[in-house]
Amino acid sequence: MTTFSDYRLIARDMQSSLQRVAEDNVVSRDTDYYLENICKVETIEDFLKDDRLFSYAMKAHGLEEMTYAKGLMRKVLEGGTDDDDALANKFTDPRYKQFAEAFDFATHGENATVFTAAQQGTVDKYLQQTLEEEAGEDNQGVRLALYFERKMPEILEENTSNTAIAFSILGDNALADVVRTALSIPPETATADIDIQAENIIEKLDFEDLKDPEGMEKFMERFTNLWEVNNPTGGATSAADFLSSSANGSISADLLYSLNNLKLGGR
Repeated sequence: MTTFSDYRLIARDMQSSLQRVAEDNVVSRDTDYYLENICKVETIEDFLKDDRLFSYAMKAHGLEEMTYAKGLMRKVLEGGTDDDDALANKFTDPRYKQFAEAFDFATHGENATVFTAAQQGTVDKYLQQTLEEEAGEDNQGVRLALYFERKMPEILEENTSNTAIAFSILGDNALADVVRTALSIPPETATADIDIQAENIIEKLDFEDLKDPEGMEKFMERFTNLWEVNNPTGGATSAADFLSSSANGSISADLLYSLNNLKLGGR
């Protein structure tokens, strides 16, 4: 099986692929526990003290590597997203804002977990994350392709300018890895001036093509073929190595310093 065929096997019938994951005994038990108990959570403290619930939610939103940082995530949840100065809005990594929106205690208080985003919406994200992680255990190129196909439509919808799209790609290491591979851009360019990197992507990639399913598939085929050439063993890595950005890369050094004492659960 090639990287592209492995990717197609999963992507061509995504619902069946996700259903297979949902039926796994461990996943099923964790999901049942989550759905049975998330609706009982009325405060941020309730959420944080239930490790099983909190870990499930963090993984669902791609923040599994930050599960230990309960103090930081408490501040994210307390601040919500309405205020421009809210902590979630200070991260360049959009996952934190999305998490605060899904569990919007700042706006809805004790009713924050009754909405779809906190319940089935989070379950759907968890299943997708699990599917992609499983694919990456055998071939990291497949995981990257699935991730790119999931995330790029969101970026294309949210951003109207090519420059904004390019910066969104460069702000996510996994997306940038896919684009550099597909466009044969040397990985060493990641240290170049960010504006130059963005211009290079805009020059070589027609974002309109990615809005078309056929165009997306052609791009995925190009990426997976070149990935396989560069990574003949599949390039499997740990989940932590894959994650699109770390906390250090998501916020300014000054902000990270000021939050350092929060990382282990303190206020």
